[in-house]
Amino acid sequence: MAARSSARLTDARVRNAKRSDQAYKLTDGAGLYLAVQPTGAKCWRYRYRIAGRENVFAIGEYPAISLQQARAERDKARELVRTGVHPVAHRRAQKLVAASEAAETFEAIAKEWITKNKEGWSSYYLSQVETVLSQDVFPDIGRLPIKAVHAAHILAILKRVEKRGAPSIAFLIRQWASAIFRYAVVTLRADQDPAAALKGAVTKPRTKHKRALARSEIPELLVKVEASGSSPPIKIALRLLLLTFVRPKELRDAAWAEFDLDNAVWEIPEERMKMGTRHIVPLSTQAVALLRRLKAIDGSRPLLFPNHRDPRRPMSATTLNRCLERLGYGGHFSAHGFRATASTHLNEMGWSGDAIERQLSHLERSKVRASYNHAEHLAERIRMMQAWADHLDGAVNATSKKVDDDN
Repeated sequence: MAARSSARLTDARVRNAKRSDQAYKLTDGAGLYLAVQPTGAKCWRYRYRIAGRENVFAIGEYPAISLQQARAERDKARELVRTGVHPVAHRRAQKLVAASEAAETFEAIAKEWITKNKEGWSSYYLSQVETVLSQDVFPDIGRLPIKAVHAAHILAILKRVEKRGAPSIAFLIRQWASAIFRYAVVTLRADQDPAAALKGAVTKPRTKHKRALARSEIPELLVKVEASGSSPPIKIALRLLLLTFVRPKELRDAAWAEFDLDNAVWEIPEERMKMGTRHIVPLSTQAVALLRRLKAIDGSRPLLFPNHRDPRRPMSATTLNRCLERLGYGGHFSAHGFRATASTHLNEMGWSGDAIERQLSHLERSKVRASYNHAEHLAERIRMMQAWADHLDGAVNATSKKVDDDN
């Protein structure tokens, strides 16, 4: 490669260097030169000697690397050469360190921790851990090297989650973060557990029975839902919660493959259930009508309630509660409260406690009702679910008639 002029380069000379039929180089001094290829490509290179042998280190291309930057990189390389280190070997080592650090981010280690422990978890718990970490933790600290995550980072997440009205989730996040850090410590990728210092920063709320709606409040809520600016699927979701009284997550994650609308039955597989057992939900004629309406809106997707940003995932865990908050129910009624509402009214209507508990999927927690056979008593639950839907219609009709009489 021919060399041209030994004078130090200038920005203008580098910028105006033209391509030629043969490659040539423009020298700058102290081993730095610009190699100009017949294609017009320009690359900064540094020529040096170690142990009497000449070597060339490719610094990078112009104009991505300016003349001033190339000189700075040349000076760094010269310092390495003085200690007998080849610049290219040093660059490879830096890349390996960077790759190693990338593999030791909080998110990467958290996913390792999940993989290590998930065999001992229920499908429901695994889903809860993955969802909460993905939505509330990874966006903030997931890409940070785990050693760079401090108590202040975790505390900010806890306070944000607590402020939005989810102290139980904040409490779990602290527990899980602490477990992830302890796992990193025993695998020699962290020195301490900063989340341990936050014990007590969030107090786990005492378990409370969700408030049940009075019979007179049910029509009022339904009217508010229909008059709201929420999308039709969200309105249908809230009404289905009232009719089926499944857990909100069980409804949000529901897939069309689980439903047999012709036979009016919804079968939730065991991996989606909190208690880890298959759950049968008899569907009233009113529930089937709502589901057919929903399917007509967009039944081409696998999920009943897909996330509008990513249809492969279900709607956000907060969507339904946010709707209720906008309607004035924040702080005293949530989507989970439909279960207490159904349980309270069905008990008052005289239905079997076994049937109600089984339909709430409380069987596995109740030693008293442990012998209850849901298949044997399915006929009773079918009648109960239809009676409940008719009871709701009756409450709505009674309120409408009273309004008409008052007018």
